[in-house]
Amino acid sequence: MTHIGVVSYLNARPLVEGLADAPDLRLSFDVPSRLGERLFSGEFDAALLPIVDVLQARGRCEILPDACIACDGETMTVRVFSQTPPHRIRTIFTDADSHTSVALARVLWREMYGIDVELRPLTGGIEGAHQHDAVLLIGDKVVDPRRGSFAYETDLGGAWRQHTGLPFVFAVWTQITGTAAEDGEHLAALLSEARDRGVERAERIAEEQAGRHGFSAAAAVRYLTRCLRFRLDDRTMRGAELFARHCRELGIVPPDGVLTWPGAGVSGAAADGGVR
Repeated sequence: MTHIGVVSYLNARPLVEGLADAPDLRLSFDVPSRLGERLFSGEFDAALLPIVDVLQARGRCEILPDACIACDGETMTVRVFSQTPPHRIRTIFTDADSHTSVALARVLWREMYGIDVELRPLTGGIEGAHQHDAVLLIGDKVVDPRRGSFAYETDLGGAWRQHTGLPFVFAVWTQITGTAAEDGEHLAALLSEARDRGVERAERIAEEQAGRHGFSAAAAVRYLTRCLRFRLDDRTMRGAELFARHCRELGIVPPDGVLTWPGAGVSGAAADGGVR
């Protein structure tokens, strides 16, 4: 039995379409920030890991197939809400469920505004978000009305695209480095096939899952069919490599924090040289 860890939000549903019925697979759902710990503890054979956690792993895990959670513009569910204009923000209270989005906020505020923004954990749950001047929320919580109202919203996927001209990769399928090649190839094929089914059926998935995740049907369809991307290609990998370089330069990840792409066997530390 192969045990895989999956992000519990709506954005991951197209990546696991049909896998719940596979006799040799077991799916476990969790928030992004906990999946890495469970993978490295040996609980999972593979997991949908935040890209920052892959970089933090320093080569201990490798990316499996050509499937991912990415955007090429607005992401809808990774946003900084604030009462202050973005260029005046100095402190952001951040969603504990996120690792990549917290790093992305730090990179963007440094790149766009020259500000080394202070990041503090958001405590008290989503109901307390409105008590702060600026908060970063991810996933289904972004559409939760309990978060309160804010004067400004910054979609981090849209801000990254506007600043760099490239897509942004939030999460990728990974396994521990050194897993038997035949096992990895088999699992990679299953995950790619599931992604293809999910993309084809994305509108139906959105309509079926919307209420469970707090979305309206129309918003869920737009989210899964227009906002998100689920396939690694040259542009998405270039975007990920540029983000990795920024993270290394800011000390968010170690100098040897790298990305090993499917079938490549080369690290992002060398591969991002042409992205500026």
